[in-house]
Amino acid sequence: MKKKILSVISLILLFLCFQFSSELFYLSELASTIYKIQRTEADITDYQYFDNIEIPKSKNPKAWAIHKNYNKTLMTNNLKILHEEFGTVAFLIIKNDSIWHEKYYSGYNKDSYSNSFSMSKSIVSAIMGKAIQEGYFKSLDDKISSFIEGYDQGYASKLTIGDLSSMSSGMKWTENYTNIFGVTARAYVGSDLNKLILSRPIIKEPGKSFEYLSSDTQLLAMTIEKATEKKISDLVYDWFWNPMGAENNALWQIDNIKTNNEKAYCCFNSNARDFARFGKLYKDNGYWYNEKLLDSNFIKKSITNRFEASPEYGYGFWLGEFKETKFFSMRGHLGQYVIVFPKENIILVRLGKTHDKKSENETFSKDFYDYIIEAFKMLNT
Repeated sequence: MKKKILSVISLILLFLCFQFSSELFYLSELASTIYKIQRTEADITDYQYFDNIEIPKSKNPKAWAIHKNYNKTLMTNNLKILHEEFGTVAFLIIKNDSIWHEKYYSGYNKDSYSNSFSMSKSIVSAIMGKAIQEGYFKSLDDKISSFIEGYDQGYASKLTIGDLSSMSSGMKWTENYTNIFGVTARAYVGSDLNKLILSRPIIKEPGKSFEYLSSDTQLLAMTIEKATEKKISDLVYDWFWNPMGAENNALWQIDNIKTNNEKAYCCFNSNARDFARFGKLYKDNGYWYNEKLLDSNFIKKSITNRFEASPEYGYGFWLGEFKETKFFSMRGHLGQYVIVFPKENIILVRLGKTHDKKSENETFSKDFYDYIIEAFKMLNT
């Protein structure tokens, strides 16, 4: 009996030592990152401080057309104030597939890198749609357990790629951008992202309700890589970046060089003009001019809410209305936006240093709508 108790105590001590060493390792990574970047919050320039995979520009770059009225309409005073208050670095209005208005600030220009943050979730969802189209998945109902070990029991056995894209995994995860000791910060700073994701259990039945979790997109990217046997960064180049004529290289931030895992849920670094290409692709029902890149039925499903109780989200895209006109949007931390009004054939792009934090817990922060309001004032002048 005494030996049995000693064995149990030994196991507990080993577990605690492992836990402690794991915590200690993360704290050392956190301290190193804070020292390197000299702050405790994420920023659009973080690609300079983390490792990245470089995605080449298109073999056949295609510039956006310039509208005949390019930059002829003066900005509203309110828009100038918004840009100054929230540190806008790029603002585009694209009308009928031509750049109608374009401004850059803080030393940025049309070729400058800026962090997408969670706009990359829309990109990963597009990659998933293409993977279905190419036959790597049968449908949105494909089970994660068919591709990744450890998801064949309990709620996890029900989890599908569609659940991950629509943010309804039921995963144990707290989406918090201010707690530097929390799991979201660990995903951003830690050196083995995919291991962290696999450690998070599925604690609720998937596919029942919307709950925005960055971990869902990361697991989705891991599943796509398993199914295709290709890196997510290679897929985005082959399926979108190259055929859409991207004019600049992109950088996809990784957890570290050794594990080489793209931070799929965030951190696709590009510029306003090239980000806008995804907005055009979805606006045009999966066509890039005369070339079909994505199935139109998948596009339609992506920009339609899955859950009646959550009209704000589809599959990888945010959804809303402005003056009874529907829009869909890619959206990222600190106010990174690609906002598309399909019927009006308008695309708005805003990249910047921060957003209206007073309203950040709303479905859309106040500045999000303010950019729309001021852009349409200009367009209707």
